[in-house]
Amino acid sequence: MSDDTARTQDPKEPRARGGGHCVVLGASIAGLFAARVLSDTFDRITVVDRDALTETDENRRGVPQGRHAHAILPAGTRGLQEMFPGLLEEFESGGVPVVREPTEMHFAPGGHLLCQEGRYVDPTPTYQPTRPQLEGQVRTRVRELPGVKIIDRCEAAGLLSTAGGARVTGVRVVEREGGAARELAADLVVDATGRGGRTTRWLADLGYEPPREDRIAVDIKYVSRTLRLAPGALGRRKVVIVGAEPGRPTGATFLQHEQDRWMLTLIGYGGHHPPTDPADFLEFAKPIVPSDVFEALCGAEPLDDPVAHRYPASVRRRYERLERFPGGLLVFGDAICSFNPVYGQGMSVAALQAAALRDCLGQGRDRLPYRFFRAAARRIEVAWQMAVGSDLALPQVEGDRPLPVRLTNAYFERLLTAAERDPALTREFVKVSSLLSSPLILLNPVTVGRVVLGNLRRPARQR
Repeated sequence: MSDDTARTQDPKEPRARGGGHCVVLGASIAGLFAARVLSDTFDRITVVDRDALTETDENRRGVPQGRHAHAILPAGTRGLQEMFPGLLEEFESGGVPVVREPTEMHFAPGGHLLCQEGRYVDPTPTYQPTRPQLEGQVRTRVRELPGVKIIDRCEAAGLLSTAGGARVTGVRVVEREGGAARELAADLVVDATGRGGRTTRWLADLGYEPPREDRIAVDIKYVSRTLRLAPGALGRRKVVIVGAEPGRPTGATFLQHEQDRWMLTLIGYGGHHPPTDPADFLEFAKPIVPSDVFEALCGAEPLDDPVAHRYPASVRRRYERLERFPGGLLVFGDAICSFNPVYGQGMSVAALQAAALRDCLGQGRDRLPYRFFRAAARRIEVAWQMAVGSDLALPQVEGDRPLPVRLTNAYFERLLTAAERDPALTREFVKVSSLLSSPLILLNPVTVGRVVLGNLRRPARQR
């Protein structure tokens, strides 16, 4: 049976375990998703992380992006519901904001405020817990799974393998306090340590070629601050997203995380980075956000100081194209592909990779790396192309712009223009940007006709 025709396992169905021990490196979202799926097949799962993992929902050093705005795209919401039934309902009952209607969003990708009329056809909403809150609750669920053990304050130092390196047999870890080293034997090692994962170096140590890397230098800096708004200051809106555009390589994401607690993240590409000085931070937001949002910001109570994070480049490692790869080893999450965080795709793509891994394990463990990397690449492709295309629409981002990219960006510009007044086009675009549908739905004749008609109806001076 091929990867394309494999049946997705219902998470409520019992799965026959094949035994064995799996070590997952990294207890961030991707590593936890991987551990959840692997627990259906392996008797024992050991998750190793370099940070101290407390029971409270707090930021940690290994996830610097955790102090910035996060939201779960609907594709990630579906994955969470399948892997952890009841978790999303717990979030909602605990006060986590949920976006279900267009009127609850101010969504302006590429400088186009999308139509807020009508209803979304797909019922999958967007949940807005903080990143530490989401990670903490998922980690609690994973820790409670049978056979799962989480070890913190340990760092992976290298792989164990058979003579000649044909198969990985475990990992060597070092305790961060005291430096004691030990070896963990494993039938499978999963590197989910993020964009800085060491598998590329470890492959060289074992005599393998590292994967080719696709890289888009975006030179992003984002600065965030938590604020308390007056109740009802933004009406029904729970999220404000303003994307960068060619004439303004800056953007903003303003998310409600609790009833009166919001997080503002300001974003800027190279040469247009937001400041961390509190007064300058607010002034930077003024030309980006709508005037009423800026007025609400001016009256908000700051709950912390602005904090910055730099993101130099989006990187995709092409493991699916390698001809040689050791058995007993997988790479997962950002360690395969890390996206420009502006588009909020990382956690949802990790959920899609987890679904791919579940399908591959359902066919057995034979040649698992080759099958998984190909399946994961298909899940990654849409998100990668959308992110890269959006970045290359900005003159500030360096990179080749072949004819297909230029044509696609020109079409998307016209589609977003028409979507400002067309709720049907808005729904279709949201489905694609939420990773629920293929971009091909935006090229069907009906949609193209609406795009053409919507642009013809613009005033002549705008056309």
